[in-house]
Amino acid sequence: MQIRYKHQRFQAEAARSIANAFTGQPKSDGQSDHIIDQGKDKKLFTLAGFGNKNIVLAREAVCENVRAIQTEQGLKPVDYLQDLQGVGMAFTIEMETGTGKTYTYIKTMYELNERYGWTKFVVIVPSIAIREGVKKSFESMQEHFAQEYNGKRMQCFVYNSKQLSKIDAFAGDVGMHVMIINTQVFNSSFDEENSKDKVVKGKTKKADKTARIIFDKRDEFGSRRPIDVLSQCHPIMIIDEPQSVLGVDKGNKTRKGLALFKPLFTLLYSATHRKGDIYNMMFRLDAIDAYNQKLVKKIEVKGIKQIGSTATNGYVYLEEIIISKGNPQARISFDVKTATGTKQTSKVVGEQFDLYAQSGELNEYKNNFIVERIDGVEGSVRFVNGLVLHEGDAVGAVNEDYLRRIQIRETIRTHLERERQLFGQKIKVLSLFFIDHVDNYRLYEGPETKGKFAKMFEEEYRNVLSELMPTFGDEAYLRYLSDPRNAAEKIHQGYFSMDKKGKAVESGNKEGENEERAFDLIMKDKERLLSLKEPVRFIFSHSALKEGWDNPNVFQICTLKNSDNETKKRQEVGRGMRLCVNQNGERQDADVLGDHVFDTNILTVIASESYDDFAKKLQTEMAEACADRPIIITPNLFEGKPYTKADGTNGRFDLAQARDIYDELVCQKYVKKGELTAKYYEDKRNGTLDFEELNNMKDGIIAALDTVFNPSSVKPEDARKPKTANFQQENFDKKEFQELWKRINQRTYYQVNFDTSDLVKKSIKALDDNLKVTEIRIVVEGGSLDNVRDKESLETGVAMTQGNTRTIHVTEAIGKGVTYDLIGKLVMATGLTRKTIVEILKGIKPATFHLFKFNPEEFIIKASLIINDCKALAVIQCIKYEKLNDKFSTDIFTENMLRGKLGINAIESTKSLYDLVVLDSMGTEKNFAESLEYEDDVVVYTKLPNGFYINTPMGKYNPDWAVAFREGSVKHVYFVAESKGNDLQGSQLRGSEESKIECARRHFKAISDNGYIYDVAKDYKSLYDIVTK
Repeated sequence: MQIRYKHQRFQAEAARSIANAFTGQPKSDGQSDHIIDQGKDKKLFTLAGFGNKNIVLAREAVCENVRAIQTEQGLKPVDYLQDLQGVGMAFTIEMETGTGKTYTYIKTMYELNERYGWTKFVVIVPSIAIREGVKKSFESMQEHFAQEYNGKRMQCFVYNSKQLSKIDAFAGDVGMHVMIINTQVFNSSFDEENSKDKVVKGKTKKADKTARIIFDKRDEFGSRRPIDVLSQCHPIMIIDEPQSVLGVDKGNKTRKGLALFKPLFTLLYSATHRKGDIYNMMFRLDAIDAYNQKLVKKIEVKGIKQIGSTATNGYVYLEEIIISKGNPQARISFDVKTATGTKQTSKVVGEQFDLYAQSGELNEYKNNFIVERIDGVEGSVRFVNGLVLHEGDAVGAVNEDYLRRIQIRETIRTHLERERQLFGQKIKVLSLFFIDHVDNYRLYEGPETKGKFAKMFEEEYRNVLSELMPTFGDEAYLRYLSDPRNAAEKIHQGYFSMDKKGKAVESGNKEGENEERAFDLIMKDKERLLSLKEPVRFIFSHSALKEGWDNPNVFQICTLKNSDNETKKRQEVGRGMRLCVNQNGERQDADVLGDHVFDTNILTVIASESYDDFAKKLQTEMAEACADRPIIITPNLFEGKPYTKADGTNGRFDLAQARDIYDELVCQKYVKKGELTAKYYEDKRNGTLDFEELNNMKDGIIAALDTVFNPSSVKPEDARKPKTANFQQENFDKKEFQELWKRINQRTYYQVNFDTSDLVKKSIKALDDNLKVTEIRIVVEGGSLDNVRDKESLETGVAMTQGNTRTIHVTEAIGKGVTYDLIGKLVMATGLTRKTIVEILKGIKPATFHLFKFNPEEFIIKASLIINDCKALAVIQCIKYEKLNDKFSTDIFTENMLRGKLGINAIESTKSLYDLVVLDSMGTEKNFAESLEYEDDVVVYTKLPNGFYINTPMGKYNPDWAVAFREGSVKHVYFVAESKGNDLQGSQLRGSEESKIECARRHFKAISDNGYIYDVAKDYKSLYDIVTK
């Protein structure tokens, strides 16, 4: 089958935007302004050269054209024509992945030829994969463009230094020619410095052979230099993915090589341009535009995450090696102990990092899990116990293969459901699996050729098929599924880099012959894969396919590897974003489907991480790639903005002034339909802006209008960045606080005597009734991106909406090498004697005790909490506090740095001991703190630091607030308050928490003269009621 191309408005608009930049340029006949160098074959007569005629328009005329286009496109007009440093004029086109970037720049070439007669083009791409895809596009679009442009055809070739005759053909006639070259070949071939032998430290360094071919006069090329023949054509350079091709260094080989071509101008095409490399933006179709106009597939995500863990298998996952200044570091994921169980966490670590200590002394890491060496070259970490992990490796991972099996199963299930839906529309459905190691899919040693993922796939395909087929009613589809040609072992295939012996190998960072072989196969089969007659529907690949290869009928993408920090989520979904085609090659877009584009075109990503994690990263990346939308101009744009008059007086525009400014802008024809006009930009450049009676505030008006294309320039400082709290010495020195501090600054000790036998009975009953450990399960969560309201919805992560959740129960084996002193651990956690702990364990039911074998770490943590809860209720009846001859140091207020995020866990303060009050919750505590801040009766207050604590049998207790009221305003001027809302009643630790509060009451009663300086208040009103009694 052949893909059928169609005319699309946005692609034509992008092509016109470039062509219109040269309005006024006369059309040439294909001959250039140079005389052909005939070399040794020089004849008696001269020959006019073929190539791109020079631009005769003045730069300012081109700039005026560019501004007009930008104004029409809603882009900020440039003040002057911008050049790519050292290369010349350049123009930027931004198009979202999947919207036909290659089609657009090929159409642009034809359009430039049609209007101006330009015929010579060079396309530079970042990889072999993209190069082969671009070449395939030129070939497959040949007939389509020939029909549109009066039968005209373009000759294209891939540059090869051994085929100089193609360069001669490129420059040898008036026809349209394009040379395609990838960055790696470009940088080696067009590096003039390496084209000659050099003497370095007394030794001769031989010239690069490929560079010498381009820069030497060659006999087989008529004693001419190939670079001269190319540069005399003044080709138009097309840079595909300039953020990769051009690199960051503005003096690198690529940019120097570009200048050698003496290009007429350069066009830059990408979805994600680097901010410092944008020149004369001519057209923009970003992720938000493409998504909302339904020019790409709708994205759905199925995240896979595990809930619960035995924390006994020595789980360690090496995410990445971080190379920066100093020694290399590693980001690793491992189990850690929490207050109620265990969880997995990720940290950047250095050598000597001890997992046993950092995990809260989990026994699974007791066997020398200490980082011995981090090897940045090898990308590995060695532990003292001999374990070596490379990036992406995991050990002790809970049912790693089981998780992958679930991903494969979910992909097959989603594939079959989508296939059933689209079979009647004659649309082939493809699924793409990305794997981390080739041998997980294909083996070369021994008689077995199928890796574990290939085996898993075939097993799961048969299982899912037998499960779903009875629910399918379409006879034609059932026959298709039952056809022996579509058996499980025939419908999947792997595409990998191949060595010379035909063996699949890992894709390295360097591209070469191995990648050439892989891409020959992939590109040759790309359209065959779209046919329902081709049985392959599931494709396994290494990361070699991550860039440059896509297929419009990929509907599912599954990553069978741990998520890494380098691979962008947009890059993962990019392989399947194009709208699909049917068996006739017809694109299924709005012209065919109307408003139902997203009913047919859905890309489902089956991620190797939770839905939340994937969705958040994807939306963040989309937001980062999208430009700010121009603000619609209304009076609100000016209200509250600052201005400075000519006489130096300052102020802010009020609403009446804002309305006057808007009316004046419309009157002067500077604003039309809420947008700035070309007249505004022209008058601004010429310094002739006139606001009549508002001219004395001109600078303020212009400053406000400058924010139209850069709304982020007026955003307040990011309040979510952590701020450090500063100690306010003047508040500490106030006599009210000093008096308060004198009254509460007293340490105590307690005495307690309770009935142990009663505690044992209550603990046994509580454990039998309440002890539960987490059931290990895999959760499959779904969600989708239905539309993108604006950039802010992406930034805040609310554009995607979560859907259904399905739970799969798992039985995990306990690590046999991990042993526990259960009694000793409970003694340490509760403070009870071994004898008491033994009595409790003997008394509980066998089913309760069996939970220890199921999940030992969580059993110990939760059993300790329950026993401590019972102990707290027992001791509170008979506890007594006495004063010690000891006080707290005032250093507790300054010894630790306080950091908080405004709006997240902190508020600003003028009355506290710190200019920032860091809170435990933004509910009860925030309301309480704000009331203390604003109430006139409060003179000074503080959130008491952790260094101020009361010893209790349940552990240290740190009260919340110390408050000093204005003298005479309340009965109890100096008070310590605990702010507890209704959440206390629902707390699992209610008994322990309430017991600590009762201990605090007895402590403060013991140290105070009037016996009442402490209580619990859920809000300021209840505190005020307390202190006025």
